[in-house]
Amino acid sequence: MNILAIETATDACSCALEFSGTITARHRVEPRRHTELLLPMIDEVLADAEADLGALDAIAFGRGPGSFTGLRIACSVAQGLGFGTGRPLIAVSTLQVIAAGMQRAKGTPRVLVALDARMGELYWGGFEWDGVTMVPAFEESVVSPAAVHLPDAGEWAGAGSGWTAHRAALEERMADRLGRSPESVDAARLPQASDMLGTARLALEAGLAVAPEDASPVYLRSRVARAAPKRIG
Repeated sequence: MNILAIETATDACSCALEFSGTITARHRVEPRRHTELLLPMIDEVLADAEADLGALDAIAFGRGPGSFTGLRIACSVAQGLGFGTGRPLIAVSTLQVIAAGMQRAKGTPRVLVALDARMGELYWGGFEWDGVTMVPAFEESVVSPAAVHLPDAGEWAGAGSGWTAHRAALEERMADRLGRSPESVDAARLPQASDMLGTARLALEAGLAVAPEDASPVYLRSRVARAAPKRIG
């Protein structure tokens, strides 16, 4: 499968291309420069792979939660590319992408992802390794640190900026569920588009891609009722 992945929901601007079994990626941490950086980065990965957009099977993007502006950038660029090429889109949770990166880098099978949502709240999600990818352990939410969903008993790792902003409160809430190793929490971890590809591939195989006009970000704070997106495939 040939998939382009885009992620701009945090301070990181990232894209990755899986083409003919090879992955090419770009990743830069430069806040507020996503609009300027993203399209040239996409051109670079396509050039490196000697590929063109017409050869893609799908375009994946980080749907959030995260920065309002960042979510709009990823979704809008993905929609523009989808409309231009006639290719479907795959929306992937930004929290899931962070968890996948944590699993790849440190082999942690269970990860609690916390992104600082400001106003004393967190974007919160838990993910478990099923042998192929990181899958949700419970529903994502925006919540105060003292009220985050308590995962199943066992040892969990932590990742994301929320662990910097609210470390004490989260450690108190997690009690015996958080690993005791100093490496159990990676508060500096940001999403990388290359970690989106595995989930996107499975979603495409399962027929979960959507038409560009049906793709949308997930803000969590401003969820609104909408019709279910039309699946392709």
